Amino acid sequence: MMQTAELLKKVRRIQIRTAHVVNEALAGQYHSAFKGRGMEFEEVRPYQIGDDVRTIDWNVSARFGQPFVKMFKEERELTVMLLVDLSGSQNFGTTGQRKRDLVAELAAMLAFSAIKNNDKVGLILFTDRVEKFVTPRKGSRHVLRVVRELLAFQAQGHGTSIVAALEHLNLVVRRKAVVFLISDFLDRPDYHTPLRIARRRHDLILVDIADRHELALPNVGLIELQDYETGRRVVVDTGSAAWRRRHERDVVATSMERERMFRRSRIDCIKVRTGQPYVEELVKFFHKREVRR
Repeated sequence: MMQTAELLKKVRRIQIRTAHVVNEALAGQYHSAFKGRGMEFEEVRPYQIGDDVRTIDWNVSARFGQPFVKMFKEERELTVMLLVDLSGSQNFGTTGQRKRDLVAELAAMLAFSAIKNNDKVGLILFTDRVEKFVTPRKGSRHVLRVVRELLAFQAQGHGTSIVAALEHLNLVVRRKAVVFLISDFLDRPDYHTPLRIARRRHDLILVDIADRHELALPNVGLIELQDYETGRRVVVDTGSAAWRRRHERDVVATSMERERMFRRSRIDCIKVRTGQPYVEELVKFFHKREVRR
């Protein structure tokens, strides 16, 4: 278990690092990318050329003898849910950064973006089961608690069950939320139906985390590999051209099938990699969502 002083330092470092990025690059983009819950009446004002005649308030117009239009504002408050995969495979990393470290920083950045826009933030941590649920709330103190959970939580399970995470989400979050599912998606491909159900109920965004050496192992001769989720060990010859072709073919086939599933479900996906800048990917995604709106 991480010591309290060490944990506080890590929380503070993430807070400083992410706050700068949120203020400089993401705050406006985030706000524009996601719709509020609806429109609410704000006031009336005199009609101006070019106004939509459908917004004319006929009662007020009749009372004052000139046309007035209704003004509306977006009811902004959103609930943002972070579904974070803490399975054993998240401990992998070959670039000086584990996938779990990247997951924590990325989730913290999304959480700080949300509270800067006065939205609620909630958290579901999962492995092969749901391990922690933090009720959505507002405020910087609450988000710091979310960051502490991301950094310090000791998972009991090692495997991955996206089905369990999505089913729990649909059980505990009744109203529509913006949901970021952050995972490496190293799971059995049996979560298509829960994914579609969650997408119908919520604004679901997938964040695909990977390390580049998962996709293409370097040629380092004989090495022993261990599956973080099952504990299984195997010795492979990375110098074998046949083995490397087979491995890369399997990885590409799995990745393409997963992407086809996401496209069929019409779900947005952001790809991030350990040891590589990811803020630009978030900015591009938020901008694309803003244009789509």
